[in-house]
Amino acid sequence: MKIIRDLEHFVEHKPVVLTQGTFDGVHLGHQKIITHVVKKAREIDGVSVLLTFYPHPRLVLFPDDNQLKMLSTIDEKAQLLESFGLDYLVILPFTKEISRISAYQFIKDILVEKLHISTIIVGYDHRFGKNREGSIVEIKKFSHQFNYQIDQIAEQDINDCIVSSTKIRNALLDGNIPHANELLGRTFGIRGIVIEGNKLGKTLGFPTANVEISDTYKLIPMNGVYAVRVNVLAKTYNGMANIGTRPTLNLKTRSIEVHIFNFNDNIYGQELEILFVKRWRNEIKFETVKLLQHQLKADAAEITTFFEHFESK
Repeated sequence: MKIIRDLEHFVEHKPVVLTQGTFDGVHLGHQKIITHVVKKAREIDGVSVLLTFYPHPRLVLFPDDNQLKMLSTIDEKAQLLESFGLDYLVILPFTKEISRISAYQFIKDILVEKLHISTIIVGYDHRFGKNREGSIVEIKKFSHQFNYQIDQIAEQDINDCIVSSTKIRNALLDGNIPHANELLGRTFGIRGIVIEGNKLGKTLGFPTANVEISDTYKLIPMNGVYAVRVNVLAKTYNGMANIGTRPTLNLKTRSIEVHIFNFNDNIYGQELEILFVKRWRNEIKFETVKLLQHQLKADAAEITTFFEHFESK
């Protein structure tokens, strides 16, 4: 898959089959559309193109609104999209100037003159252009003028999937990891760099990797203890993670820590991915550190048994 960040660099002589949108999370509903685009492009010996925007439009139009959290960073999104066989990912830098373009100008200047679309595939409720004025109505209206085909994903086909990025975000924020993973069609993960912490986990007998997330808009699940898988140094391990403020230790800053089972390597400075399988329990303030140690031992034993049964299914 080729990634295009400047429309001037898009040069393609085969028919272009395109879809567009933010596609945050690349969930099951998105996958249905992407698969359709790839299939259609192959049928007509064309190329499949997904046009997306970065940053997310809401982050540009409402910069003081810090409520929006993304299921996937732009790099994660690109990696996920590539796995579906797309030929091109076109990342259009979203600006306030772009937000003011009318639906007609967007179709003419970007879709037709820059991306040379032959077919556009969109959902029944797709919106675009200034104040989201553009819809399937405008796409159909100008199709004869600009000589492109329209392939509309039916409302029934999308509703059958019953998936939305908002539902997935809410499930993660509620700690309902299995439901979020079911809607995503994969295990939700976060990536970050292992940084030096206060090494309190080691003194408790449970050394942890403290993970720093560079993208401030990446969604982090609700506080608690989780059964997780960890990808690091090209291998996958089971482990348990804690998201929260570690109240027993009187720490106030929210952190992400992961204890990797049967692992002793020094991984400071390494990138690590945490895949969330199940939320295990709430973060608890224990009366003594010794009680916390007992609970951590119980958590580790239970999560180890959980993975033994989980992996045997």
